[in-house]
Amino acid sequence: MSLFDTFDPDSEEIVKFELQRSFHSVEAFPETVIMTFKEETFQVLEHVCPTEVIATLREGRDVPIYKLNWNGRSIGIFQTLIGGAGTAGLLEEALAMGAKQVLLYGSCGVLDSALVAGHFILPTQAYRDEGASYHYLPVGDYVDIPTADRLGEIFDELHLPYVKGRVWTTDAFYRETRNNMEKRKADGCIAVDMECASAMAVAQFRGAEVYQFLYAEDSLDGAAWDRRTMGAVPASDYEKYLRVALEVASRL
Repeated sequence: MSLFDTFDPDSEEIVKFELQRSFHSVEAFPETVIMTFKEETFQVLEHVCPTEVIATLREGRDVPIYKLNWNGRSIGIFQTLIGGAGTAGLLEEALAMGAKQVLLYGSCGVLDSALVAGHFILPTQAYRDEGASYHYLPVGDYVDIPTADRLGEIFDELHLPYVKGRVWTTDAFYRETRNNMEKRKADGCIAVDMECASAMAVAQFRGAEVYQFLYAEDSLDGAAWDRRTMGAVPASDYEKYLRVALEVASRL
């Protein structure tokens, strides 16, 4: 049995989030939830708008879910984990708590150096170079992202520049080899991330609306890796990306 044989649509899960002691239903849980990765986002969040902690997830550590109001819309937000498996698990828990629309956002590497640091990228398909998606969908190279068009419409409404394209989702940050990068680039991928394929597979299996945008940081497109803004994003940019996410989420 290989990884590609693990999708099982014919029997139920043994472990369900609702059965865990840590699960407590929350009345008026926000139907719209933002998941993002950077701790710095939550350092600026307190300066952007008032929040309250309404629930706590436990994925190896306490993960508080904050609730806020933006444009008259109740929105939840929490810090997810880096990597497809952790993000898939926390997405499952957010959906079990009552989320209906989920917006995932974070940084990525680019496979085209013309995409400058900070540029917004809306994934349309994600190459499945990870493990979690094979437990949610039959074998296939890519998972489709049907929410990309609506997300593009919202970015247009907000007059935000962006590009759409395929992304390469991989578990192995330190095994993004030159040959594999060139294959993915030739196949039309414009960015590399670690969560998109996993999250979108969960969305399709659970029948949920999951949206994702990325912002460019480092570049793999060149004679050598270019870290650009990786590890050096100023607080003002974290606030900018957060405000974009809140504006988008309030329109979903």
